[in-house]
Amino acid sequence: MADDLAERIRHAIGEDPNVGEIRMFGGTCFTLNGNMLVGTLKDGALLARVGDEQEPAALAMPGAKRMDFTGREMKGFIMVDAVELDDTALGQWIAMASRFVGPMPPKKKK
Repeated sequence: MADDLAERIRHAIGEDPNVGEIRMFGGTCFTLNGNMLVGTLKDGALLARVGDEQEPAALAMPGAKRMDFTGREMKGFIMVDAVELDDTALGQWIAMASRFVGPMPPKKKK
């Protein structure tokens, strides 16, 4: 399921030279200028980095909840149930994450 979602994300993002991919959380993490943008989870859910300001709007969207891998929620990171990720919703999540991550300074490669 995560591989299918990753392919859909690749298609939605297109050929942006500033987007990278790394393996993370058992799925694929997509980065923008080295900063985490969105990622796939093993169960086909999406992880989106939306930041604190957009979080209330993000949590109001269908299937959204704050990321919680370790019993401690992480502000600004949203998990979205796979059943709520049609192509329109996926595009909206990528756009929301891009609004937050896009202005961030590029990460320096180690």
